[in-house]
Amino acid sequence: MDADPHIHVDRRVVEARADFRGALSSVLGAVPDAPGIVTTGCGIQAGRAMTSTRPESVTCLPCRDHAHRQYLELADQIEKLRGAGMAVSGEDLDLAVLRLREMAERFGG
Repeated sequence: MDADPHIHVDRRVVEARADFRGALSSVLGAVPDAPGIVTTGCGIQAGRAMTSTRPESVTCLPCRDHAHRQYLELADQIEKLRGAGMAVSGEDLDLAVLRLREMAERFGG
């Protein structure tokens, strides 16, 4: 069997980002070790070393599509938080939504 030459995204692409893990660490005080093998956005099992959170590095098209959708879905969810009594300003929510949509565009573009 030939090795898969593609670079994939973790199925939980948003949670795999270093900034997400850093935020989780600051809230919980620790973050569990990342697994060596992950399920990718295209549904296969791959070594973490064969995944990336950088859109420019991901060569698997189904994974790029998956990441694009995941970032758009999260942006939509955050957008719905406006006016929900959050302790986050509307400007901060707008900035988060903008950044997520930019990431989606980078994966989808």
